[in-house]
Amino acid sequence: MKTTMVAGSLVSGTILLFGGSHAAAQEPSPRAVMGELAQQATRVAVSPPLKVDAAVRIALDLNPVTRAAAEGVRVAEEAVGEARAPYYPTLSVAASYGRWETHAFLPEGLVGSTIPSTIGPTDDWTAAFTGRYTLYDSGRRAADLRAALAQQRVAEHEAARVRQDLALEVRRTFYALVAARDGERVADTNLARAEEHLRLALERRAAGAVSGGDVVQAQVHVAEARLARVRVESLVQQARGALNTAMGLPVATPVEADSQEAPVAPPHPVEVSGGLAQALTDRPTIAAAVQRALAATEAVSAAQSAFGPKIAAEWSVGLRDSHFFPSERDWRAGVTVTWSLFDGFAKRHRLAGARAAHARDEAEVERTKQTVQAEVWSAHATLRETHEAIAAADVLIRDADENVRIARERYRVGAGTVNELLDAQAALARAGAVRAQAAWDYRTARATYDWTIGRALPAGAPPGSVDGGL
Repeated sequence: MKTTMVAGSLVSGTILLFGGSHAAAQEPSPRAVMGELAQQATRVAVSPPLKVDAAVRIALDLNPVTRAAAEGVRVAEEAVGEARAPYYPTLSVAASYGRWETHAFLPEGLVGSTIPSTIGPTDDWTAAFTGRYTLYDSGRRAADLRAALAQQRVAEHEAARVRQDLALEVRRTFYALVAARDGERVADTNLARAEEHLRLALERRAAGAVSGGDVVQAQVHVAEARLARVRVESLVQQARGALNTAMGLPVATPVEADSQEAPVAPPHPVEVSGGLAQALTDRPTIAAAVQRALAATEAVSAAQSAFGPKIAAEWSVGLRDSHFFPSERDWRAGVTVTWSLFDGFAKRHRLAGARAAHARDEAEVERTKQTVQAEVWSAHATLRETHEAIAAADVLIRDADENVRIARERYRVGAGTVNELLDAQAALARAGAVRAQAAWDYRTARATYDWTIGRALPAGAPPGSVDGGL
C-alpha cells in the first residue's frame, strides 16, 4: 500500500518525537460528524474526537478517489452496453441531392439509331430508410461482450481495492495524529521534569552544595525540552492535515482523533495460515488480475473470429426522382456474405498477439497471488514483532523511571552528580519514545495485516459498488 510522502515522513517524525496511541470510544455517526466538521472548519472550536472506524467511513464517503473509482465502474458499464449494440439492427434515414451526366455504351447494331449515347444531365433526389443486421460474425459479438463484462468486473474489483487502500491510509494517518498528540504529552512531561530538576539544582546551589555549572546544565536541558515541545506541535498540525486530506475534508478542519487504545491482543499462531487462504479469496487485487486474464481469453476468441465469414442482411426503402419532392418508389433488400481471404497476414499476427497477451495475464495472476501471500506472511511477522516490542518497551520504561528516581535522590542528598541525573532523565525520555513507537508500530502492523487479507474496511462497510457510497 502506497501512502503519501507527507504522511510517511510525518509518521517517522512523530515517532521520533515520542509518538503513539490509538482509537476506541463511542463511535459517532459519520454523517453527523461530517456535518459538524463542515461547520467547524471555519471556527476555532475543536471537533469531537473521532474513532478510527468513523474516520474511515468519512473517507469512503468524501475522498475524491472513491468517486473516481465509481466513475471507472460506470465507464466499464457503458462499454458493456456498447458491446451489446451489434446484437441489434442498425437503422438510419438518409436524404440526398445530386446532379449527374453519364455516357451510355450502346451495342454496335444500334449505331445511327435515335437513342442518345449520353444520359443527362439530370437532377437526382433521394430519400430512403435503410437498415442492416448482422446474422453471423463467427463469434465476434459474443467474444467482445464477454470481454466487456470481464472488464466491468475488473473495474469493480479495482474500486474495491481503492476502498481498501484508502482505509489503510486513513488508519495510518489517524494513528500518526494520535502519535503526535501522545508526543505532546510526553514532551510536556519531559519539560516539567526538566524544570523540576532545574529547581533542584538552584536549591542546591543556594545551599552552596553545587557550583553554577549544575544550574547551567539544567537550564540547557530545559531549553532542549522546550524546543522539542515546539517541534512536536508542528508535527500535530502536519498529522491533522494529512488525516483531513485522507478523509477528503478541508485541510484546516480542526479534527481530533480519539486516543483511547483498544486492548493489545497477541496475534494467534494459526492466524497466518488462515490469513493466507483468506487473502487469496478476498483481496481485490487478485480478483482483478483473474478478470483481466478472462478478458484476454475473450480477446483471443475475437481474434479467431476474423478468420471466419460474416453474413449480414441489408435493406433500403424510399423515394427517388429527378425533381423535388421525389415520388417514385425505390427499394432493395438482400444478404451480404463477406470473407476476408488475405490481408497481409494481419489476422495471424493479431491472433498471435492476443495469445501472448493472454499468457502474460495468466502469469500476472500467479505473480499477484505470490506477491499477496508474501505480503500476508511479512505483515504477520511484523505484527508478532511489534507486539513483543511493546512488552519489552514497558520493562524499559519501568527501569528508566526507577533510574531517574534513584538519580534524583542521589543528587538531592549530594551523593550523585547533575550529569547522572540528566543522563537518567534523557534515558527515560528515550524509553517513552520507544514505548510510543512500539504502540504505533503495533497499530500500524495490525492495520497492514488486515489490509493484506482484504479486511481493511470497518465492519458493515460495503466492499465497493456504484450505488453503495463509493
